[in-house]
Amino acid sequence: MSRKSYLEQASVEVPEFKIISEQFLRKYTIAGKSESCIKNYLMQISKMVLHFRSSPLELTIDQMEEYLFDLRQNEKPSMSSFKHLVYGLRTLFAMFKQEELLLNLPAISHNKTLPVVFSQQEIIQILKAPKLLKHRVLFAIIYDCGLRISEVINLKIQDVDFDRQLVHVRESKHKKDRYVPVSTHTLRGLRRYLSTSNPSTWLFNGKVRGVQLSRAGIRHAFRSVMRKTGIQKQACIHTLRHSYATHLLEMGLDILSVKSQLGHAKIETTMMYLHIAQSNPKAGFSPMKKLYASAKR
Repeated sequence: MSRKSYLEQASVEVPEFKIISEQFLRKYTIAGKSESCIKNYLMQISKMVLHFRSSPLELTIDQMEEYLFDLRQNEKPSMSSFKHLVYGLRTLFAMFKQEELLLNLPAISHNKTLPVVFSQQEIIQILKAPKLLKHRVLFAIIYDCGLRISEVINLKIQDVDFDRQLVHVRESKHKKDRYVPVSTHTLRGLRRYLSTSNPSTWLFNGKVRGVQLSRAGIRHAFRSVMRKTGIQKQACIHTLRHSYATHLLEMGLDILSVKSQLGHAKIETTMMYLHIAQSNPKAGFSPMKKLYASAKR
């Protein structure tokens, strides 16, 4: 079931929730929050509405705690659904001045676990594994530019500057544009892909030409590659971005340049990678050039 269908169903089952969700969406959008956050929050709140067949503003503290307890017990280790629900309810209760419910929401402790990272040899395995050129190029540009899944989905053909060897990432997680270096290896693959696949508007089309590739499609392709390579790490598509940051530091790029290339709002977020790699000051670059240079040696 998609995020949209949860919201639609909850709005039908509990008509007053339609008004609440519309106000939530409008105010949160005006506040400049990312679209993915809004969708995730509303999806989890909608599930809660469907469970109780009641507006979230009419729940008792016991009902709320019961639902959160069950979700915490059954959630995967990342607890992403639990966190999205708590953050969403926190915003919702503050917005509608439900102070008693707000005060009884649990605090969310920040996960201090270091991310899983691929070795340089594993990256080469992953980039060689896909049968389709489209998927080889897709994973190459995610790794080579350190892109989030939302950023690669929203890339347009015009965002790749072949002459300057840069990729223009528009309105990323923090609503900021950035330019990221891209290697000649990736650009060569992109040229072949563009000439054979002839996508329209979006750099990576889904099954229908002119329609963006979906998150589910990217994740499915990546899981297939992980099975094919036999890599046993508990990794996901975002692991390519973690590997990008770590490898840049290992290859000598300074922490401020890594922060800029990742599009992080705070240096503290980038500092996490210092626990995995050592850094030495160098000029900005993309990792694929050195990756393949070291492989040849």
